[in-house]
Amino acid sequence: MKRIMIIEDEESIRGFIEINLKRYGYSVLQADNAESGLEQLKKEDTTVDIVLLDVMLPGMNGFEACKEIREWNSSIGIIMLTAKVQEMDKVHGLMNGADDYISKPFSPNELIARIEALLRRIRPVEPEKPAPSIYLDESRRLLKLKGKDVDLSPVEYELISTILKANGKSISRHDLLDQVWGINYMGDPKIVDVNIRRIRRKIEEDPSSPRYLLTVWGYGYRWDESGEGKHNGN
Repeated sequence: MKRIMIIEDEESIRGFIEINLKRYGYSVLQADNAESGLEQLKKEDTTVDIVLLDVMLPGMNGFEACKEIREWNSSIGIIMLTAKVQEMDKVHGLMNGADDYISKPFSPNELIARIEALLRRIRPVEPEKPAPSIYLDESRRLLKLKGKDVDLSPVEYELISTILKANGKSISRHDLLDQVWGINYMGDPKIVDVNIRRIRRKIEEDPSSPRYLLTVWGYGYRWDESGEGKHNGN
């Protein structure tokens, strides 16, 4: 939850702002003077995203408080609140570190719009990482490719599951035999290669030039999450 601090000496204005911020899901802190607001801000357990700072405050004024806040924290958002509309006042506030300026009286919609616009600038939303193209659903013992179930035999599932769980590390054919077929398996070790080829036909766009399920020449296999197909042999 985003937290906003209101530093405003008029109780009616603080109350008006607080009600509207809470309607939009913001957490709110209040102070009726700059000194008290700065003291709250600097507490170790206080995290504030934006300060709404009145210019005409008793004692330390808003310009002085803005400068001190900015010197203390370069990333916190600051919106100046003032009844003054002179251009020099706005310039003064911005030069002291304010991010935005809103003149009284203002509507709740305008205030919220300014806050949300500033939050987007100072706390940009990180793009979501794309879901992996290959996903192992262990609860259902399924392999999913681009959201679709891949039809694997029990042995094929155990084989690809073992390789995926190695997190990119190479696994020898001998270890794959032991883990999938058991240490007492007496058959042809090439059964590993046969099943790898079957799996590749089901998950690779070009099984003859695999990008994910890669051969480590003379050793075994590994999984390349990047899909760049860097391997020795195929």
